[in-house]
Amino acid sequence: MTRFIHLTDLHLTAPGDNARPAKTQLALAEVIGSVTAMPVPPDFVVISGDLTDTGDAASYALLREALAPLPMPVVLALGNHDARGAFHEGFDTGMGTAPHAHDAVIAGLHVITLDTLVPGRVAGALDDAQLDWLAQALARHSDLPRLVVAHHPPHLGDDALPWATLDVASTARLAQMLQGQGVIGILSGHVHVNRVTQWHGIPVFTNLGLKSTVDLLEPVDMRIVEGTGFGIGTLRPSGLSMSFVPLTPVAHELGRIDISRLRSFS
Repeated sequence: MTRFIHLTDLHLTAPGDNARPAKTQLALAEVIGSVTAMPVPPDFVVISGDLTDTGDAASYALLREALAPLPMPVVLALGNHDARGAFHEGFDTGMGTAPHAHDAVIAGLHVITLDTLVPGRVAGALDDAQLDWLAQALARHSDLPRLVVAHHPPHLGDDALPWATLDVASTARLAQMLQGQGVIGILSGHVHVNRVTQWHGIPVFTNLGLKSTVDLLEPVDMRIVEGTGFGIGTLRPSGLSMSFVPLTPVAHELGRIDISRLRSFS
């Protein structure tokens, strides 16, 4: 069994001199504290983009410091709020301003991370060079199940807002490339909602992130409301599942059933 944490949309902002830590900084510290306190540590952590709010160097430095207590591998993707140059400098990748696309085998999974950032745009896309890189990545480790990380989820249909996903052309090419490639799931963000979508037979997982969520019952406008959280992914022989962990609004305890009683139920 493989377990991992899915974080997204940190929107981390470095406080100014003598300023109090921002809400997102406190939320990230809470998550990291919860992850390091888990009785069985997860095998790895994925953060699927919008690492910072404005792509500034100070925020990437803060992120690097915040992630230091995590003893397991951390997979980072870039989103539309990020900046490649500042990220690469802050994490000493030596990649200049190149897309942050990368892959690795972690805990028996081939984790492939795409960079859907398009500077100056809210929507995402994948250019020819990155799709060529993806083809090379897919040629590796074909015997392993694959997990794809991309900040922007695929375009789902005519009812989707154009800024909320990958563009139509990128989505079509990605769908063609991933078919039959053993992809067990795609981890995305951007939309700030807990959602599982079946996309050409591949589940796409998004979660609230650490800044805010939206009121899904608002019929016209986008109503931004309080709500943060993350996901815990579990890969069993039967398949991949995702549990959504709410952080805010804070849940008030209504009762407690001890573990011995739980195990006695039939």
